[in-house]
Amino acid sequence: MMRRRQRQTAGCDDRPREKLGRIGASALGDDELLAIVIGGGTAGTSALGLATTLLASAGGLHGLLRAGRDDLLRVKGFGEARAAQVLAALEIGRRVLATRPSERLQISSPRDAARFLMPEFSARPVEQFGLLMLDTRHRVIRPAVLTVGSLDGTAVHPREVFRQALVASAAAVVMFHNHPSGDPQPSAEDVELTRRMVAAGELMGIQVIDHVVLGDGRYCSLKESGYL
Repeated sequence: MMRRRQRQTAGCDDRPREKLGRIGASALGDDELLAIVIGGGTAGTSALGLATTLLASAGGLHGLLRAGRDDLLRVKGFGEARAAQVLAALEIGRRVLATRPSERLQISSPRDAARFLMPEFSARPVEQFGLLMLDTRHRVIRPAVLTVGSLDGTAVHPREVFRQALVASAAAVVMFHNHPSGDPQPSAEDVELTRRMVAAGELMGIQVIDHVVLGDGRYCSLKESGYL
């Protein structure tokens, strides 16, 4: 939800950039921070007005994370340059959240896997399927996206899944994909795909320890749900 703050209308000191200089970024509302990223307005509309319109269109900052270039270009006052500025700022924030710690994270529960994956993958506007590859102690090696687009179990072949794991010398994997709808409830196809990959992993000697579906601030573990 967009943070709303009372603003005085008199004087330049209450423009977002000047306000940030006086009292710091943490005191600014979402629209004010976004206005600084946008930089300038259009004829008849200030940068703050553009920011307010964009946030309303996207449903707040959280919704803006799911917006793509075309979504921004549909908002009046946004061309290629302003859209690129906003998308770049969002990606910087996403990467900061997804920065890996120097000590390799050990995955000991579905919640650990979800916390690791959600900043980078949950808010994607299209469905992505991938693997979180782990060593023998279930420490993170790296994540890898294998397919982009609607998840079709017939298009996700065990050969491709376990080739990636073998290249990374992974002993175990957590499968993951996001639901752009925001609802992490797994489909029947998700369950069937999981069971196929678990069986294939047993033959390959690579343990599939979970399949985590990422939603809007939520996740669903097929292991916790009793499907593994």
